[in-house]
Amino acid sequence: MHVIAFASQKGGSGKTTLAGHIAVEAERQGAGPVALIDTDPQGSLSQWWNAREAERPFFARASSAGLEADLAALKAGGVRLVVIDTPPAITATIGHVIGLADLVVIPTRPSPHDLRAAGATVRLCEEVGKPLVFAVNGASPRARITTEAVIALSHHGPVAPSILHQRIDFASSMIDGRTVMEIASQTKSGDEVGELWRFLDDRLKGRETAPLATATFLTGERADRDLRGAA
Repeated sequence: MHVIAFASQKGGSGKTTLAGHIAVEAERQGAGPVALIDTDPQGSLSQWWNAREAERPFFARASSAGLEADLAALKAGGVRLVVIDTPPAITATIGHVIGLADLVVIPTRPSPHDLRAAGATVRLCEEVGKPLVFAVNGASPRARITTEAVIALSHHGPVAPSILHQRIDFASSMIDGRTVMEIASQTKSGDEVGELWRFLDDRLKGRETAPLATATFLTGERADRDLRGAA
């Protein structure tokens, strides 16, 4: 069983949306059974799942036994992938979740505030020796700041080759517990989620699929940013 944690100090980075979408896409691609765990006190992921008609992915409510025991029970029950959403702050909860994860996904919007906030999560992953990947989320097509964000992030970890762009269908699909893959969307949102899942799946299985290559993707000036110093 593998465990993916979505973590970011910055609120509004898209953690909950990406966690739900990746869990659904993993089920669609035969990687299930998939279970979701929501460790964010705001409970946005659990509210989304409660509005959902489809039974899978499953939702696992935290028990008094603790996260380690909950994960052990899910594994014993045949779950193959657990996706965990975390609070939008560096807390003891996030540290504990990251310590139990096989892979940490840091959703990052291409903005100076998100780039600065990513540093704290990067340091936490490094302290406990957990692999991380950045997922650029909420990007505007052909915007220079997206280019600069990818350069800055690539100095500190692999950047997923699928950039998720700002589109209304991500938010609208979540209203009734669905995802962009489950609505009649005419955009490329579903393809972007699918590409992101394939990249994460390869990482979980030890297949080092190439991250986003700054040499081929980037055409703008090099961004002079340091996530550790900016955080």
